[in-house]
Amino acid sequence: MANDRLVSPSAVETADVVVVGSGFGGSVTAYRLAEGGRSVVVLERGKPYPPGSFARAPADMSRNFWDPSAGMHGLFDIWSFRGLEGVVSSGLGGGSLIYANVLLRKDERWFVHESPLPGGGYENWPLSRCDLDAHYDRVEDMLGATPYPYADTPKTVAMHEAAGRLGLPVWRPPLAVSFAPRPGAAPVPGAQIAEPSYGNLHGLPRSTCRMCGECDAGCNFGSKNTLDHTYLSAARHHGADIRTRCEVRGFAPRPGGGYEVRYVVHEPGREGRPTATGELPVHRIACRRLVLAAGTFGSTYLLLRNRAALRGISSALGTRFCGNGDLLGLLLHATGGDGSGPPGPRRLRSSTGTVITSAVRVGDELDEDGSSGRGFYVQDAGYPTFLDWLSETAQMPGSTRRALAFALHRLRARLGHDPQSNIGRQLSLLLGPAEFSDTSLPLLGMGRDVPDGRMSLRRGYLDIDWTVQTSLRYFERVRSVMRDLGEELGAEFRDNPLWWSHRVITVHPLGGAPMGRHPAEGVCDSFGEVFGLPGLYVLDGAALPGPVGANPSLTIAAFADRACDRILEQDPGAHSAAEVSAGMPADVPGKAPADLPPEAFVPPGMTVEEVPQPAPAGGERPTSLSFTEEMKGHAALDVDDPEQGRDLGRQRKQQLAFRITVTAHDVDRFVDDPAHPATVAGHADCDVLGGRLPVEHGWFNLFTRDDDPARRRMLYRLHLRAPGGSPLTLVGRKDIHDDPGADLWPDTTTLYVRLLAGHVQPDGDAGAAVLGAGVVTVRPADFVEQLTTFRATGPHPARALERFGRLFLGELWDVYGSRLRPPPEEPA
Repeated sequence: MANDRLVSPSAVETADVVVVGSGFGGSVTAYRLAEGGRSVVVLERGKPYPPGSFARAPADMSRNFWDPSAGMHGLFDIWSFRGLEGVVSSGLGGGSLIYANVLLRKDERWFVHESPLPGGGYENWPLSRCDLDAHYDRVEDMLGATPYPYADTPKTVAMHEAAGRLGLPVWRPPLAVSFAPRPGAAPVPGAQIAEPSYGNLHGLPRSTCRMCGECDAGCNFGSKNTLDHTYLSAARHHGADIRTRCEVRGFAPRPGGGYEVRYVVHEPGREGRPTATGELPVHRIACRRLVLAAGTFGSTYLLLRNRAALRGISSALGTRFCGNGDLLGLLLHATGGDGSGPPGPRRLRSSTGTVITSAVRVGDELDEDGSSGRGFYVQDAGYPTFLDWLSETAQMPGSTRRALAFALHRLRARLGHDPQSNIGRQLSLLLGPAEFSDTSLPLLGMGRDVPDGRMSLRRGYLDIDWTVQTSLRYFERVRSVMRDLGEELGAEFRDNPLWWSHRVITVHPLGGAPMGRHPAEGVCDSFGEVFGLPGLYVLDGAALPGPVGANPSLTIAAFADRACDRILEQDPGAHSAAEVSAGMPADVPGKAPADLPPEAFVPPGMTVEEVPQPAPAGGERPTSLSFTEEMKGHAALDVDDPEQGRDLGRQRKQQLAFRITVTAHDVDRFVDDPAHPATVAGHADCDVLGGRLPVEHGWFNLFTRDDDPARRRMLYRLHLRAPGGSPLTLVGRKDIHDDPGADLWPDTTTLYVRLLAGHVQPDGDAGAAVLGAGVVTVRPADFVEQLTTFRATGPHPARALERFGRLFLGELWDVYGSRLRPPPEEPA
């Protein structure tokens, strides 16, 4: 929602391609296009995380979250919506920094076509497994896909035994982890990894996997083949300009083609210090192609926030959201030993190994093998060792009992009743058997949930309308299989605490800008290019029209790799900076207020000479009057009738509001001028326009007249600017006319609004493109507050208020007083 200040408006950088985000889609795109000779700039909002930089200490972890407004520039970006929580990352390498390394392909039969959805519509994938297989191969090779090599890890053995007894397919999936120092060598923990030919952008040594379970918290040894160690390092090797701490705030098409991107820089010196709205300078860069790869939340938010500048974008924007069926379950108190001895606690050692070592597949009705329902995977979900300590400490009754016993023993020793000085046994008893952590195993389910969620803006913030209800049968199947696995291990199945309120945690959000065969079905085509907006691409999870089912990172990367083939085929040559900027002139939207001509500040109905000027030295300055007005309602884009826009906006919960201060700089001139012109300052709030937009220049006319002597109008004209820099004009009118019934209140408090493209002057309304329309009103409580905001400043404040009041009430009397006037007397 930030509205930051533009810096150096004339200085616009250029590039062939700007990539927003450095996750699986962005990193692949940056590498492929840089390798193809394009000038590529990657804008990543987070900071780099070289080996050894991931937080582990409690003090560091408490600040390891992303919220620059609070001074936090950390790794984890946590979202909370109706029905679900979302966990994504912010850093160079995107989600690869905190994912569990699994590289599984989307099942061939799960590329569904016209699969019906509750409430209408359907899930349709406009590409197939065949379209992606060659690209899956490329990505697996680049990321070093290697099955988990250790078959004797306790949790791995347990998963394979339990799944085998249930007759479910289970295997050790390919992981993007280096277990050996070089390809083809035997796995060995802690060995130095050989550096690839393209080098490493961090310039630090990496070592092979130590099986410490810290994959999801960031690998401090560099064992994970994350995108910064692979694709991004290769992209930089081929000339890509990779910029961290650069957060994109807006973008818009340029008149001659291409796009202008606006971003702010979160300087390291600001970390730990809250950043106020408007505090950060805005930088600009122009490009022929713009690739949105900021993740499902980030890319969809940017599209929604800049929607007004994207004329003709599909109405499918914001649809087909899902969490890829993510569900966390817990197995506790496993028993049965290891199968070789008497029954007892079974050691699962969840903190040993990579986070995920095994995958169990449960069939889908689409498999045509007798399976029913929607298919899914269940995987073991390990964790760092420090969580073992936390979980044991949380077992309060046992911990308290052991602590009291230890204290009593030491007290007896100090009193001389126990001469034994070796206390190893007592310390062991104090720590306890640690059976809770040793016999517990989290499980992660993911699969084909129903992609019927809708993403939108609410008061400028991202909002998601999604619940588990339409996917409840799917989730119950996942829970049932988790419970069955637990029974085979003699363990208790427990839901994660959020499930008690039917909420889930997703680490795989998908959809929001889904691909489709045409604009009525999707936002972009099967190569990620947005319909109707050449050169704009969505190449991340937002483009997927439904769940992958398996871990989606590999599919996102393969999708981006396929799109890059098409881009390079369509435009085989590289471009110079001059060629990039040619045909893309900076226009009025790039001008700062100081660059605009004087007439841009003149209220309608006045000439430049009539604008009130400061009184000369020694002269009496005019008296000004101001008041503040707040109006609220609804609006929609792609309609030109205000009432239709109001109805559609209300249906879609798309609010429009503004709070403005109207100022008549010279009350005497304001009253005497038939146009009654004043200026306006303030802001508008509109979700479909991107949130809060300051009024750059605004004008108000009170009680103007037209050909109907019984009608008056109040006119509003607000020059706004979308987050991407596109100029907008809000024009509104209140119709003051004496119709049958009591209409004084609705006439004076109802504003009919149209939203126009560009900063439009009154004589240009007829030719301006209409972006949308709506209706806003003054509510009674806001009207009462408005009455308290009247201020007169100058030598004659009382007279100013009196003249304004006489004008206002007099005009209302002229319009509505006819009913109260006595009829004229009949002539005698």
